[in-house]
Amino acid sequence: MISEYVNVLRRDHMWIHDDEATGKLLCMKEHTVRRRVSGFAWGHLKQKGLSSTKPSLLKAIIPIFKGPWNDKPPGYGQIDTVAHCGSTLLGDFVYTVNYTDVATYWVIPRAQWNKGQTVTYESMRAIQQKLPVSIRGLHPGTGSEFINWNLKHWCDSERIDFTRSEPGKKNDNMSVEERNGHVVRKYLGYARFDCPLIVSLMNELYDVLALYLNHFQAVRRTETKERVGVKYRRTYEKVPKTPYTRVLEHPAVSKAIKASLRKEHAALNPLTLKRKIDTLRSKIMKLQKTATTKPEKLS
Repeated sequence: MISEYVNVLRRDHMWIHDDEATGKLLCMKEHTVRRRVSGFAWGHLKQKGLSSTKPSLLKAIIPIFKGPWNDKPPGYGQIDTVAHCGSTLLGDFVYTVNYTDVATYWVIPRAQWNKGQTVTYESMRAIQQKLPVSIRGLHPGTGSEFINWNLKHWCDSERIDFTRSEPGKKNDNMSVEERNGHVVRKYLGYARFDCPLIVSLMNELYDVLALYLNHFQAVRRTETKERVGVKYRRTYEKVPKTPYTRVLEHPAVSKAIKASLRKEHAALNPLTLKRKIDTLRSKIMKLQKTATTKPEKLS
């Protein structure tokens, strides 16, 4: 991905480094790059999130699906909610609905106020509009925001396969669970967002973040997973790929969709997107701080 970044920045006259430094960068090995940039990340809260999932009687109707996932075409996605509750689940706060396409790792996050059935349904419709392919299947956990008649009727009317994970088995939803950490928690941490005005600002961030992640952030897929004693030994594909590349390479995606994505990709710049992400993230943190210290200004 580094060479693509350099080419785009050179194209837009944003690359300020000389040929010697550029040559050394392009020759650098992956592990060296990881070691050098490890100190660049923002300092996030090093705490674990709280679970807000509750069971529903409807789960007896919605079938459990445990895989395999490797034969699913683009359009089959796993969904989950991330609670921006801080250290307590009391009161009202913002949730993120996170959609991850299993075949391509295309990710679409969407912020909402609380996790009621109606607002979750609206988030799913917004996600459907932003995906490059039509939704063919949805696979959530057992939370009441997804396991309800509202979403069940919508899936039936849209002819979307609706399955769920086995309770207590997060590995059934592994693709979206790992993206919760690599996407939502990485960029917004574990802070509590209990100001309704933050929702629109978070969705503005997610619109930019989705472009950045899907077009310019490569993902390495797990190829095998073998249990050795109490641990697992995993092997990964040698060349990681962006979700954009995976969509272009998949035979089940139409030529029209691929042409549209190529046109969108040609107009994007990763550095410009990253600057927008940092600016919007700062605005979110500032707005939450203002709401916490001076709530009367936002009433």
